[in-house]
Amino acid sequence: MPILALITQAETAACGGNASAACLFVFDRTHNEVLARSADWLLTRPPKILLILFLAYVASRVLSSAIRRFVDGVERSSVRRGLAQPGDSASLFATGLGDRAHQRAETLAAVLRSLGRAVIWTVAGLTVLGEFAINLGPLLAGAGIVGVAVGFGAQSLVRDFLSGMFMLIEDQFGVGDVIDAGDASGVVEGLSLRTTRLRDVEGTVWHIPNGEIKRVGNKSQEWSRAVLDIQVAHGTDLSRAEEVIKEVADRVWRDERWSASVIEEPEVWGVQGMGATGITIRLVVKTRPGDQDRVLRALRSAISDAFREAGIQVPVVQNMHTPPEGG
Repeated sequence: MPILALITQAETAACGGNASAACLFVFDRTHNEVLARSADWLLTRPPKILLILFLAYVASRVLSSAIRRFVDGVERSSVRRGLAQPGDSASLFATGLGDRAHQRAETLAAVLRSLGRAVIWTVAGLTVLGEFAINLGPLLAGAGIVGVAVGFGAQSLVRDFLSGMFMLIEDQFGVGDVIDAGDASGVVEGLSLRTTRLRDVEGTVWHIPNGEIKRVGNKSQEWSRAVLDIQVAHGTDLSRAEEVIKEVADRVWRDERWSASVIEEPEVWGVQGMGATGITIRLVVKTRPGDQDRVLRALRSAISDAFREAGIQVPVVQNMHTPPEGG
């Protein structure tokens, strides 16, 4: 019994409290602590490390597959939501709705995959370090302190990234859209998780942190509306003026040059206002996103020519300035 107790204590001293079978086997045969521990490391640790790395790889692949299914669902729902809007489905597809949804889905998938892989392989790395009998307590404590310090110093950066994530998930806007972001408005030239890059009508490029964008008005999503207020002089036959406006708008709509831009029959909403200078008639035309300005310019030119031919007068602002005496 004392011999057995002595052997047990020796095995414990050589192989530790949680001695592996390999370590005990080699120690029983050789009674050499170095060989026993080497056998334990060579025969036990590598398979464990390989198993950890294999499980991390499998988890990464499963996560990538789940993210792929998720973003594919987001892409399909975006396309269905776009097609559910009133208007010509072919015209909506012509706007690149499918390409836009695919681009957003790919960006979102890349971000989620990167975050997921970082978490999985960080956990796997810490587990592997634990297999080398490295005390992870001080390492984790130090990392926690650094994380807290960085968190306090980078609150705005975290806010920007979270805002960018929600912008992508909710499809608030994308590259090529014309948006009003409050402090600046223009065409979106670039969109990342941290900033949005806009170019306004004067050519100025604005870099806006995503966390600073409180509200967004998107003028290019799914469809747009060209709103044209036309003033006619007091005393004008309004029915005739509306008839001329409608004829001109329909002619532009049926023109092959504008058929892809105008997606619905134009509507004359009628008298919008009355003022000292004249009466305002409103015309609205549903267009492809981003084409409303081009359609408005074409309508103004065509309506001006039609009014001149029909003899319809537009208000003339008279100069009320009185020249000085002796002038």
